[in-house]
Amino acid sequence: MRTLIRHGSVVTPQGIQAMDVLVDGETISALLAPGATSDELAGAVDRVIDARGKYVIPGGIDAHTHMELPFGGTFASDTFETGTRAAAWGGTTTIIDFAVQRYGERVQDGLAAWHAKADGNCFVDYGFHQIIGGVDDDSLKAMDELVDEGITSFKLFMAYPGVFYSDDGQILRAMQQAKHNGSMIMMHAENGIAIDVLVAQALARGETAPIHHGLTRPWETEEEATHRAIMLARITGAPLYIVHMSAKQAVQTLQEARDLGLNVFGETCPQYLYLSLEEQLGAPGFEGAKWVCSTPLRSREEGHQDELWRYLRTNDLSIVSTDHCPFCFKEQKELGLGDFSKIPNGIGSVEHRMDLIYQGVVDGQLSVERWVEITSTTPARMFGLYPRKGAIAPGSDADIVVYDPNGHTSIGFDKTHHMNMDHSAWEGYEIDGHVDVVMSRGEVLVDEQGFHGTKGRGRFLKRDLSQYLI
Repeated sequence: MRTLIRHGSVVTPQGIQAMDVLVDGETISALLAPGATSDELAGAVDRVIDARGKYVIPGGIDAHTHMELPFGGTFASDTFETGTRAAAWGGTTTIIDFAVQRYGERVQDGLAAWHAKADGNCFVDYGFHQIIGGVDDDSLKAMDELVDEGITSFKLFMAYPGVFYSDDGQILRAMQQAKHNGSMIMMHAENGIAIDVLVAQALARGETAPIHHGLTRPWETEEEATHRAIMLARITGAPLYIVHMSAKQAVQTLQEARDLGLNVFGETCPQYLYLSLEEQLGAPGFEGAKWVCSTPLRSREEGHQDELWRYLRTNDLSIVSTDHCPFCFKEQKELGLGDFSKIPNGIGSVEHRMDLIYQGVVDGQLSVERWVEITSTTPARMFGLYPRKGAIAPGSDADIVVYDPNGHTSIGFDKTHHMNMDHSAWEGYEIDGHVDVVMSRGEVLVDEQGFHGTKGRGRFLKRDLSQYLI
């Protein structure tokens, strides 16, 4: 199948240019200046897509998702089937999910379990990070083995004692191993030991509502853990990527380290840019449970949201992912009725990330080029997929989104919502833009006629080392 995308504006981090895009099979074969050559090709290809007045961008890469993650006595409600279908609807053509190793388990067994979940079920291409929930000699050896298998990033937790938590000595050893094999360490940076004390004290006082999830995880616990992780990375020389940053003070600490030339990076998520502790977590009754996630939503009065947008502009925050980990309100979030500490932590956003961050362009927070950079190109470079992914260039996979800046998207459970959830964390949000066409490896998954994807067409991606290593 040969496809010609005509009359669009191709957007890359370097700029915007009127170009026609020729797709041959699964890859991009040429970029053409509009004119006679393109006119001749239009009659010789199998399909022509008119992108007049629209942006042509590389498919989104969500580098942080949790499909089917076991948490708090239940599982994230999106499977790889439902989650990747929703991702495609929203213009995301690649996800990187997290395989899980817990205490007492073999790393290789955890990875095999995630391959079994995803294989034959995905609509878009996918890769894996590996969670190391028990740092010991065997898991450190496994890190070297997994790098050879295309798993080149490993996540550690400074939170969740008794579940995923690693102490400083374990983190140090894992970072030394990453420095040795060239992999990336990803860190959930919160002081979990202190948080558990604050949670127990709040519950003892009878403070059980969802808002106390945020109040017992104050910004100081994120900033302190961020600083500690950076210092351990500095000692070892390992690269460090801090996930789901929500507190402006934590990002300031990251910025200071980057200004010193340290090889550290930060990620944030749409919920931390738009939502707040007062408005969402503090909703009446138990409604705030819909927005319980970790790190938590932060206070708008303290100005965290505006500062995170600024840090995206300065590149101290490099990527916007989702930390997509959805739970239904009924039967799942309600496990925490009367005890906020038992509310499963997670928000569903994989379908809406590209739109939500584009609204930042409309609102003057970002340029169009920066939108593409933080949602596609940088994730590809950070996690060893570029230029196969994250680029509109000859030889790259034809993962392409045609985005209409003059379109409109209404987000809500009964509007644009294909995630396996009984509510939307983004109910009522209006976006001044619309995903019109989504291609994955040359195949149209979404267009004006609906969804055309086939379950199982998504392929596992063996990833190279990060292009940001020094």
